[in-house]
Amino acid sequence: MGTLTWNQHVVKKNNKALVLSLIIEKETISRADIANVTGLNKTTVSSLVTELLEDELIYESGPGISSGGRRPVILHFNRNTGYAIGVDIGVNYVLAVLTDLKGKIIVEKSQNVNRTSYSAIISTVQTMIQSLIDEMPKSRYGIVGIGVGVPGIVNKEGSVLLAPNLGWTNIQLKEDLERIFNVPIIIENEANAGAVGEQQFGAGQDYQNILYVSAGIGIGVGIILNKELYQGKSGFSGEMGHMIIELNGKRCNCGSRGCWEAYASENALLEMAEENIDSLESLIQQAKNGEKSAIELFEKIGQYLGFGINNIINTFNPDQVIIGNRLASIREWIEEPILTTIENHTLAYHQKEMQLHFSKLGKYSTALGVSAFVVDHFIKAGEA
Repeated sequence: MGTLTWNQHVVKKNNKALVLSLIIEKETISRADIANVTGLNKTTVSSLVTELLEDELIYESGPGISSGGRRPVILHFNRNTGYAIGVDIGVNYVLAVLTDLKGKIIVEKSQNVNRTSYSAIISTVQTMIQSLIDEMPKSRYGIVGIGVGVPGIVNKEGSVLLAPNLGWTNIQLKEDLERIFNVPIIIENEANAGAVGEQQFGAGQDYQNILYVSAGIGIGVGIILNKELYQGKSGFSGEMGHMIIELNGKRCNCGSRGCWEAYASENALLEMAEENIDSLESLIQQAKNGEKSAIELFEKIGQYLGFGINNIINTFNPDQVIIGNRLASIREWIEEPILTTIENHTLAYHQKEMQLHFSKLGKYSTALGVSAFVVDHFIKAGEA
């Protein structure tokens, strides 16, 4: 192949990424199918497929079903040719997963943490990532990248400008991790990542307009409009935990008063609980034992979650709202109060087609979302 001009090189790289994306999406497809779908000519498709085979990004299997004439050879994505790491840094936990290139979890590590300094968290994260790398099966590309979800405002350069519940300001997370691991690093707001995780692998697969409410120690919202993550001008969209729902209300970690997350988050729940209760888990245990005070607390949180969700539904008219993160685990006590609040307050027209669901991926929404970002970046880079 002679020397390509820069422009031809870009077109070729894009076509290669396009062919690969198609093989990933369809799971089983032939060269002829690719030519039909993309409109690329057969020779081009053939040479791109040959390269992808040499790159070990795809493999061939025996003949498929014939529509007359020779039976076609079927192409498949090689999901184990490399691995991605997804990390979810919560306020009271860190979860890290190693996934194949289709988002299947191979190994996971999790650890509870108390509100600790950035240096302590980064060393915990480093140890967890390292142990995932040590347990990773052998493959051609090894780690294709690391994604991290953080409860805060992240700019496009991967710096965490503000994470009030972690006590972080202007943290160069991407730089720090690149220095340690020397692979591509993607940092994203945890609610945005959770929304993408649920859209790709969980409760959001059949929906176009999704609002993912991440209810943990704080509250964040990930917004998917027409199947695309909406990020706003600078990537800061979805800070709805800081909508004011109570005039001159409770103080919030962001410095304001009366924010939604001051009333409807895990933090709010623990503040309202009795003195000796220090975790969501112990409250769940009480509620399971039928203790009225715990059940009433959950119902109150459900009602407050409903107020904020009402505001969001009236704003976005989504077809689905998904509740994720830690409070999704108390679904049996909060679902009714949330629905009742929505029924009583949300404009009737908005309620018609709207579905309220709980996260299907449980605690993995964010970790799988950032892992999907990493894989997407690897595939689009086309530099395999």
